[in-house]
Amino acid sequence: MCFFDQHRFACGDWKWGHFRQHCAKEYRIGETCGMKLIMQTVPVGQKCKLCEKIDTKMRRRGAEVERISRWQREGVKFRASIDKAMDIIRHLDMEIYDLSCERNKRLQGIGALSAHP
Repeated sequence: MCFFDQHRFACGDWKWGHFRQHCAKEYRIGETCGMKLIMQTVPVGQKCKLCEKIDTKMRRRGAEVERISRWQREGVKFRASIDKAMDIIRHLDMEIYDLSCERNKRLQGIGALSAHP
């Protein structure tokens, strides 16, 4: 049970930081036992990479929705563009869903670590 820093992001996600201290089980220099415990939690003022990707895709999706509504106000001459934008939105929705599932899976794993601040 070797000790590491934990970096906690503003969104609640986390990642392991630097190695800090060996436990009594590991006698080899430069090696860790494989069990990680938190030495200290370091708050990070920004969101994790997954949340940043989700935010970026949400902004892109909002821009596509705005373009569609603008084209619909101007009439039927942009039908092909509207269809293409709808496909982009469907693709973005799938990517956002996948990233959200990955993020939720990581956050479920943090519950066990929360008991050790």
